[in-house]
Amino acid sequence: MPLKSKLPRVGTTIFTRMSGLAHSHNALNLSQGFPDFAPPEGLARALGEHALQGHNQYAPMAGLPRLREAIAVQLALHREVAVDPEAEITVVPGATEGIFCAITAIVEAGDEVIVLDPVYDSYEPAITLAGGRAVHVPLMAGSYAIDWDRVEEAISPKTKLFMLNSPHNPCGSVVSRADLDVLALLAEKHDFFVCSDEVYEHLVYDGRQHQSVLQHPVLRARSFAHFSFGKTLSVTGWKTGYCVAPPALTRELRKVHQYVAFVAVTPVQHALADFFESDPQYPAGLAVDYQRRRDLFLSALSKSRFSWTPTAGSYFQLLDYTEISNESDTDLSERWTREIGVASIPVSVFYEKSPEQKVLRFCFAKSDDILLEAAERLCAI
Repeated sequence: MPLKSKLPRVGTTIFTRMSGLAHSHNALNLSQGFPDFAPPEGLARALGEHALQGHNQYAPMAGLPRLREAIAVQLALHREVAVDPEAEITVVPGATEGIFCAITAIVEAGDEVIVLDPVYDSYEPAITLAGGRAVHVPLMAGSYAIDWDRVEEAISPKTKLFMLNSPHNPCGSVVSRADLDVLALLAEKHDFFVCSDEVYEHLVYDGRQHQSVLQHPVLRARSFAHFSFGKTLSVTGWKTGYCVAPPALTRELRKVHQYVAFVAVTPVQHALADFFESDPQYPAGLAVDYQRRRDLFLSALSKSRFSWTPTAGSYFQLLDYTEISNESDTDLSERWTREIGVASIPVSVFYEKSPEQKVLRFCFAKSDDILLEAAERLCAI
């Protein structure tokens, strides 16, 4: 019997391809989004201690109670929202799994889901596997802000879910309270749910404040909000995050989660609980450190031929190479990885229909030496 793929347009992710190319050419890897510096020492030590203490079997399906309680404390401290750790928080093996479970729980055959281009690459495959259709709405050119008029034009009686991503990957744009107010009006008017990817919540710069759907009463009542310990604590390989949603939505998410992964890793959960119980204010200092890295990288590029707007959030910086080359971003990113030894991500791959632009994404969650060396090589082009 011939095999018919459920995802015929999906191949190896751009992150895997570019990281593999970087490795094979010994290039500085500013493509895939992971820090190259150590996580907090106490966190790493706690993981080893809990594994040695025998905390290696299944945790409760929804997550360790003490970790969910620590998450509730974090949300009260940093977002000023009260959340029930038993009924509204689910610990998952990575935000990607949580987002997949949320989409699977809500989307049915024939439903439409609005996504904003450039869109993070895991969303549409999950929508397709659930039987839905992704409706692509481009962000505004240059600012990468949401064009709410175009969003409303895209809404139909089949619209079931809206995918929000702030701080945005790959663009680094962030939504405002006014954006959330508009989204709330549309969600109530057209009766759809929201899936909010907020994994870079603590990486917002230049005096801005992260705006979470959890802080908006209307949106909180109809949203899944997803967060990542990997991004916050520089442990992306631990693949642990959590989803916050009202009880009815949480029940549906857990129905799927228990058959996709069942649980997140037990000693990791214990280590995270220890860390946040001992240092609950740790996330508050992240923006200062990452903004310093962003500014160091951009300052070192000041004599280059790139143009840019400093990223508002995440740990990604977009660079426009219009004055340097007419090549496509996919060709150029691969050539520069091979020839100058700096790997980046072409932004066009995140679009259904890419606009006429020449933009690459660079990750600045790297050590100072790597950022300065990468900038020196880019300036020499």
